[in-house]
Amino acid sequence: MQNNQNQGNRVEIVAVRKNGDGDLTEFKTSDGRTLGYQQALQEVQNGNISGVNAFKGRDGETYLRGDADGDPSNNLDQLPIF
Repeated sequence: MQNNQNQGNRVEIVAVRKNGDGDLTEFKTSDGRTLGYQQALQEVQNGNISGVNAFKGRDGETYLRGDADGDPSNNLDQLPIF
């Protein structure tokens, strides 16, 4: 039961901020919070953010990416800049 309640409270990432290299550095959530990369990563790993997952890259680091749903318009790189 607890998990179902948590899923109802999950937020989405609605906008991103990038550095000069185009790397994602901050995320704006649907509840108005601004999260740094590591904070967003932690929230995704805790199941608090929907539509995004964490994966381990070839370099061994953990990264965020949008869930694969066949719609490129909602990839993290394609979200509005704030």
